[in-house]
Amino acid sequence: MDDRFLADTFDQIGISLTNDQIHMFDTYYDMIVEKNKVMNLTKITDYHEAVIKHFVDSCSLVLLDDDIYIKKRFTDGASVIDVGTGAGFPGIPLKIIFPQIRLTLLDSVNKKLDFLRDVSSELGFTDINIIHGRAEDISHQKGIRESFDFCVSRAVGNLAVLSEYCLPFVKKNGFFISYKSERADDELKQSAHAFSELRGKLIQEAFFDLPESDISRTLLLIMKTGNTPKIYPRKAGTPSKNPL
Repeated sequence: MDDRFLADTFDQIGISLTNDQIHMFDTYYDMIVEKNKVMNLTKITDYHEAVIKHFVDSCSLVLLDDDIYIKKRFTDGASVIDVGTGAGFPGIPLKIIFPQIRLTLLDSVNKKLDFLRDVSSELGFTDINIIHGRAEDISHQKGIRESFDFCVSRAVGNLAVLSEYCLPFVKKNGFFISYKSERADDELKQSAHAFSELRGKLIQEAFFDLPESDISRTLLLIMKTGNTPKIYPRKAGTPSKNPL
């Protein structure tokens, strides 16, 4: 462990970690490494790499221009769903930094969710809900559909497809935040029809390099402008085979 590196790297995105938060990140890292011995959670197990590529990257939404007061809304207890959370990114790091958020973690692989239940228990989280299922199915459920202030996702995939999975979870005037590994100009052009259909509007596109690296990242802030038609998302497999 290198707690000084952890704290200094977070400092570079404007987050000052408390001793408790440092301990929580270290505990989370230890649990990932241990579980990774028996289950494929991540290819990144080096501590310094995990800090940069998983922990800091997950919390990089603080780099968005704060005209819509994202940090304040998170501090005030916004409802947040992490779609395709996998090993818990970005949801778990965001919960460590913003313990007030009401977090839902969604994934289709139950073994990963069992791990996240253990993490949540070990870190003493409250206001956290862990759901097993596919976004195409869960987002049609009453009480879940269009009920979240924010949807976040680091899932790999075409933006039009991810938007069909994610925007139905977001309430009107809420936001979908998509983490992309590179500039998304082409994807944005190809997603214009999807945004129109799903009632999404690009508000901000932020480019930055992860601290202590030469890794470029893009954050897309997409606002929900109205209710998504009930036909979306389409049945499992259709969005990826036939993007909007």
